[in-house]
Amino acid sequence: MSNHNLSRDEAATRSALITTHSYDVTLDVRDAADPAVAGYPSTSTITFSATPGSATFLDFISGGMQSVVLNGRELDLASVVDRDRIILEGLAAENTVTVTGTALYSRSGEGMHRFVDPADGQCYLYTQYEPADSRRVFANFEQPDLKAEFTFHVIAPAGWEVASNAVEEARTPVADHPAAALWDFAPTKPMSTYITTVLAGPYFKATDHWGATLDDGTRLEVPLALYCRASLADSFDAVELFRLTKNGLKFFNELFDYPYPWGKYDQAFVPEYNLGAMENPGLVTFTEKYVYASRATDAQYQGRANTLMHEMAHMWFGDLVTMNWWDDLWLKESFADYMGTLGVDRATSWDTAWVNFASKRKAWAYVQDQLPTTHPIVADIPDLEAAKQNFDGITYAKGASVLKQLVAYVGFDAFIAGSRQYFRDHEFGNTSLQDLLQALSAASGRDLADWARQWLQTSGISTVAAEIADDQGVMGAVTLQQEAMDPLTGHQELRPHRMRLGLYEPDSTGALVRMDSLDVEVAGPSTLVTALQGKRRPALLLVNDEDLSYVKVRLDSESEHTVRTSLNRITDPMARALCWTALWDSARDGVTPAARYVSAVEQFAPSETGIGVLLNVLGNAAVAIERYVPAATREGVRKDFLAVAAEQLTAAAPGSDQQLAWARTVAEVSRHGESQLELVKGILARSIVVEGLAVDAELRWSLWQALAAHGQATQAELDRELQADTTASGREGHCLASAALPEAWVKAAAWDSAVTSTGLSNEILSATIAGFAIAPAELLAEYIEPYFECLDRVWSERSIEIAGRIVRGLFPGAQDLPAGVQPAEHPVLLRADRWLHDHADAPRALRRIVIEQRSHLLRALTAQAAG
Repeated sequence: MSNHNLSRDEAATRSALITTHSYDVTLDVRDAADPAVAGYPSTSTITFSATPGSATFLDFISGGMQSVVLNGRELDLASVVDRDRIILEGLAAENTVTVTGTALYSRSGEGMHRFVDPADGQCYLYTQYEPADSRRVFANFEQPDLKAEFTFHVIAPAGWEVASNAVEEARTPVADHPAAALWDFAPTKPMSTYITTVLAGPYFKATDHWGATLDDGTRLEVPLALYCRASLADSFDAVELFRLTKNGLKFFNELFDYPYPWGKYDQAFVPEYNLGAMENPGLVTFTEKYVYASRATDAQYQGRANTLMHEMAHMWFGDLVTMNWWDDLWLKESFADYMGTLGVDRATSWDTAWVNFASKRKAWAYVQDQLPTTHPIVADIPDLEAAKQNFDGITYAKGASVLKQLVAYVGFDAFIAGSRQYFRDHEFGNTSLQDLLQALSAASGRDLADWARQWLQTSGISTVAAEIADDQGVMGAVTLQQEAMDPLTGHQELRPHRMRLGLYEPDSTGALVRMDSLDVEVAGPSTLVTALQGKRRPALLLVNDEDLSYVKVRLDSESEHTVRTSLNRITDPMARALCWTALWDSARDGVTPAARYVSAVEQFAPSETGIGVLLNVLGNAAVAIERYVPAATREGVRKDFLAVAAEQLTAAAPGSDQQLAWARTVAEVSRHGESQLELVKGILARSIVVEGLAVDAELRWSLWQALAAHGQATQAELDRELQADTTASGREGHCLASAALPEAWVKAAAWDSAVTSTGLSNEILSATIAGFAIAPAELLAEYIEPYFECLDRVWSERSIEIAGRIVRGLFPGAQDLPAGVQPAEHPVLLRADRWLHDHADAPRALRRIVIEQRSHLLRALTAQAAG
């Protein structure tokens, strides 16, 4: 499928020629429920100014074009349609163009996604565009700086719910089709194409309202609505979602001192969604995985609240003020990531938002920032394919981490004052880095150019370690050593850090508590901390205590000994989370054997009270066992870990989040090891009853997947389980379990379904790939060469979303290091190197995925060598 990759230069040329004013779009989805109907009529009328006599183009990825009328003149389609572009020549100063064509329904989550609910056969539609898929639904100028007002009209079955960015103005029957109706929506305020949206289907809808009195005495009234599929209505906790929404609207309206600008605030939870959520003004879309039909932990609910706040912050950062081009994607995503955590911290009852940020979001950034494809927060995005790949840990979590540091640097009040001015100066407009820096510099009285260069325009992560001269327990010289190579340039980028050193000692009860702390400024390769000289060496010297800087920490030898013997005695949740992170970084980097990390989890995870941190460390342990522990010792390490997990499953408080976390761990790790399969079978058969454990659909499928991976479940048993759970998530669970069966013909069929055929929707494709990958090495070895041979074809024939899932998911990354072989000499790495050498001109986005997967494999093999 042609993606017709728009370049930054083309976009700049087009925006210099034209100014868009308005769109009037009509979509006719009345026949969407008929699977034989592949597309739907789409008509787009656009008014825009242009340089007289100039030429430009529209974007429209369609299933066929019926007409293009420019300024009253019908154009010859054979002359003006060039694949996914419509050439417009001889433009006037003011122009009107109307394009009528057939847009195609999607099964990839791009454009207008069509989903048939397996539970009741109902058809649901929603749109998802970022960064450039509105052109799959209607003809437009697809780039963020060509904002306009949008008026949508939708023809759909009369009994459906239909929504868009703006409020519904009218709904009228269709004269020649009594089962259909026409929805007319109000014009929007100026916005970019990628945040327009349409929702249609027999959705369950709940309504509410939020209002506030503004400083000038006027009232701000915001109608609220929530949507989900009808079959999920019983699990939809609308009351709680409305409560969070109202808290967030109150918080952000007061914080930004700019009234919510988009009228209504709807939130829809939709199936087979490619993202966590999308900030469409007036109608935010979320993955329906946030509708918890099975038991969910408090960390999951907090994560959902964080996403809700993140998207709400976008109503200002990203929607009201939008980046000119995707180079400055961070202008919206970094801010929303920071504000999402701030919103949870200040507008909800959770008090662990920043702990979970340190444990999970920053960990994501640390992983991304150590890849050879890392990039500055302000990135170089030459085209749309590159933009698609940059929704990553750098743009989101590193950017948010650096903003957190900036807040500490300029002060929270100055940061907010600068943001408020930024909104007022650029409302409904587009900006770049300099616009934001100007506002923040003016508010804080600081020149931020050097800060921006050091933190926003360089790549890589700093590692800081404390070197302590010790004289019989008294500290002499304490030096903080910084290493910070930019992976892109190979140069040291020794950034300034303001961080805190925490000195922890046992108290009278034996608990490890902070007895003292010291704020320091780290600059250059070596920083001498004179204030610690002559003090007693603490049991734990925690560098970057309270997580004030974006930095990787190496523990000194005595502190590491304390953590590895007494981690559970650290009472402060943030300090404990930072110590877990230090141990994990050491294992991932091959500094210490990965089995030592697993041992720490076995020893201390049972007493970890933070459920978000517990879920992270258990997940890390599972990765460490399967990827980082050497093959020769893996089975023993896995068996010991599963024994602890099984013990904790019964020892944890009945019905607690901790119990559920251990149950999920038993199921996940048992995909690869057999030592606890009798427990798995017993729980499924109810011959083993764990008090308080809810063996619901999600957990049941995880347990079945473990049995299937070892050939201890039959296809007939999996099919019977599916008959008892006909939900969308049940279908995904069944697909994964079926593809996990360790038979050569099963793997061949899964490979064919994923790579050769095109019948799988996005989520079923991912489930098939995940099941395929659970297999003994000998079953997957024959697919290494076909993987590299299929890459060009997959990338050229499939949409970027689907191609990305295939290329990333099927990379043969589960490899072991043979005896006597250096990590870099592993055959799969050499094959990847050969492909990269032979495909130097392959699309950058495709090469990036292969390079990243190669890097993950090299890291795993290096860790195995260290073990």
